[in-house]
Amino acid sequence: MKIATTDTMNDTAPKYAIRTSRLNLWYGAFQALFDVDLNIDNGRITSLIGPSGCGKSTFLRSVNRINERLDYVRIEGAIDVMDKNIYDPDVELMQVRKQVGMVFQRPNPLPISIRDNILFGHSLHNKGKNASRADREEIVESSLKQVLLWDKIKDRLNQKGTELSLEEQQKLCIARLLPVKPSVLLMDEPCSALDPKGTAAVEELIWELRGEYTILIVTHNMAQARRASEACIFMLMGKVVEHQATEDLFVTPEEKETADYIEGRYG
Repeated sequence: MKIATTDTMNDTAPKYAIRTSRLNLWYGAFQALFDVDLNIDNGRITSLIGPSGCGKSTFLRSVNRINERLDYVRIEGAIDVMDKNIYDPDVELMQVRKQVGMVFQRPNPLPISIRDNILFGHSLHNKGKNASRADREEIVESSLKQVLLWDKIKDRLNQKGTELSLEEQQKLCIARLLPVKPSVLLMDEPCSALDPKGTAAVEELIWELRGEYTILIVTHNMAQARRASEACIFMLMGKVVEHQATEDLFVTPEEKETADYIEGRYG
């Protein structure tokens, strides 16, 4: 069974793009997530903050089933993406990866041309369906325009993606996800390898993609969380402490642990 998308819903898209219920995860004997219950709004930017080792990246990697590659990982509970539990036995891993794209801390473009980087995912998910050359070129142009790269590199499409600047590489990695039309974009510290100028450019891109995609971004940079998200989740020791509108969480946190973290008392 396929996961529902905004295109396949009859009248309106689901209110929540991601819902988790009593999500627990263990690495061997070590429990990394404890009864995580979250409702993440569809079409909005949500940031995940908290000290190192609090479970942010573990949660992110559970949402597109990366963690299950490790044979010592055990998961209990449910993760619904667009109203379908991605751990149900009738859900194919390929379908999850199509609906939930992942951007990592350090850009990882393929050592092939910019054009082929963009078309890689589309070709992978559309085996047996040969697009015309005109269609392929339209996919490349549209994807690069969405990530604000087209005007910069439209005359260099045969250049290797690995030869771009780090900022351009990260944008290319995002653009590579778009042709398969994901519902959710997961970003794990997407600016950690970038300088301030590159960080500002990627944050601008995140806002450009807002609404068309649900974006969940892990960041250690609280200033970035405040600038680049609409809702914010604070995690501590594998548990969700607080989930509010970003400005509310930073200005009037409800929990003492959140206030202590924001004010730099630990972390």
